[in-house]
Amino acid sequence: MHPWVFMILALFSLSTLSSREAREGLRGFSVDLIHRDSPSSPFYNPSLTPSERIINAALRSMSRLQRVSHFLDENKLPESLLIPDKGEYLMRFYIGSPPVERLAMVDTGSSLIWLQCSPCHNCFPQETPLFEPLKSSTYKYATCDSQPCTLLQPSQRDCGKLGQCIYGIMYGDKSFSVGILGTETLSFGSTGGAQTVSFPNTIFGCGVDNNFTIYTSNKVMGIAGLGAGPLSLVSQLGAQIGHKFSYCLLPYDSTSTSKLKFGSEAIITTNGVVSTPLIIKPSLPTYYFLNLEAVTIGQKVVSTGQTDGNIVIDSGTPLTYLENTFYNNFVASLQETLGVKLLQDLPSPLKTCFPNRANLAIPDIAFQFTGASVALRPKNVLIPLTDSNILCLAVVPSSGIGISLFGSIAQYDFQVEYDLEGKKVSFAPTDCAKV
Repeated sequence: MHPWVFMILALFSLSTLSSREAREGLRGFSVDLIHRDSPSSPFYNPSLTPSERIINAALRSMSRLQRVSHFLDENKLPESLLIPDKGEYLMRFYIGSPPVERLAMVDTGSSLIWLQCSPCHNCFPQETPLFEPLKSSTYKYATCDSQPCTLLQPSQRDCGKLGQCIYGIMYGDKSFSVGILGTETLSFGSTGGAQTVSFPNTIFGCGVDNNFTIYTSNKVMGIAGLGAGPLSLVSQLGAQIGHKFSYCLLPYDSTSTSKLKFGSEAIITTNGVVSTPLIIKPSLPTYYFLNLEAVTIGQKVVSTGQTDGNIVIDSGTPLTYLENTFYNNFVASLQETLGVKLLQDLPSPLKTCFPNRANLAIPDIAFQFTGASVALRPKNVLIPLTDSNILCLAVVPSSGIGISLFGSIAQYDFQVEYDLEGKKVSFAPTDCAKV
């Protein structure tokens, strides 16, 4: 991080304010997830056709995979991956006392929670006023020797002139957020409503020098990370939510909202649930890994031959990526079963498409994770491009990078539960519009 950034931040003088020391028991609550292409999203463009939205989602997937692979290949810091306008889902929460509403990108592949704060040296445009920590009775800045500060990577922290813990996050496209680490009350639900739940002393970044090289909607004000890192929202809530969260994702064109659930509400209680070990690698602590043993296509079995956590499960990437050799075997088996001729003139970046015939019989396709067979429906695997009457696979090769990723389209209409303490991920087919 550039020395001048820390010199600027050292000039800020923030007073230490009191905070509530409330202790909360195990609880359950849920929040709405807003798909970036839904009508309620600030990114919604009504002029786009369904096919154009799908292609844009595929392009976002490609961009995100490049950033993930950059980290996996070169051992970059986990927070170096997320570009705020590349996320797929947003959520509203409230911060401070009195509470102020914020809209942030939510992502299972990111850790630190941060938003833009005043006084700001350099902030990207946002529709509402910046968060003012000095106007909140529950704000405290973290000191350089505090436990919250030590949870940052050494290269991500410095000490300000007044002893504040200063964080610095550099993203994959050279964008960055720099600010003061602090603690504050985060609330979910409507302010003052009976369903509101609050969590005091939540660690977050108060960004006062933020720059993004890619345009961001002025309604989005920060990031809420759901990754496995110690500063993510789920890691911080920890025992208060039983170390459990789940989501139920709907396609972008649904008129309902997807749900993100925590604690007792996150537990799957329906029939048909299957579970697989959750693997968190010490060298890659932000990401959630599963082990994919095979994919079955009707009676055909395409094996991976791997057992060490070979696929990232990620809600922020629409497409599913498979290692190239495995992908080629998967496509060959699918083509043989379907008996179709693959198209050569493909809409980039999709890689496998064929004519959408009325009598086309789609075989049963299941991802065979260790201990869990997840049966996918056609909408989890195939993308209809109505403009050209073709079907394309929502599964693509990982372009020689050698990593696999289980994306959000494959997870549509599944309740997916993460049990960080029990170290497992569970799937249950669900009508997410009714959750």
